Amino acid sequence: MHPRCIPALGNILLRRKKFLIGGIAVIAAIACLSYVGLSGSTTYYYTVSEFIEQGSSVIDQNVRVQGQVLAGSVEQEDVGRILRFTIISDDGNDTLPVVYEGVVPDAFTEDNDVVVEGHLDSAGIFQAHTLQTKCPSRYVPEESGES
Repeated sequence: MHPRCIPALGNILLRRKKFLIGGIAVIAAIACLSYVGLSGSTTYYYTVSEFIEQGSSVIDQNVRVQGQVLAGSVEQEDVGRILRFTIISDDGNDTLPVVYEGVVPDAFTEDNDVVVEGHLDSAGIFQAHTLQTKCPSRYVPEESGES
């Protein structure tokens, strides 16, 4: 091999090493950002029964709970945006009182499925900061009395 080719070969290997290290750093940064971004948005939700089973271990922890709004439990204050209601488990055995302060979704009604996000206070009342209604899987038009 020609003596002038040896330094050129060293420069090529050095450039490849730099490119490889830079590529690994970019991939690691993308993986880290993806993990951080997705971990915050993939919060599992408990059913009312599962949440009740957790007992005091969930007090003051931010969690999501899914249940059905109990008919006759909805109370909305005239002043402010405070909404009080109770959600019930699918089997009807467990209930959870909820206090929500914020804009109430248009689809919020009694007997509708909801997901609330917030924390359980020491008094056993779920303090929700997010209220989401679950929409039916398909649209069913209202029946009119006219034929």
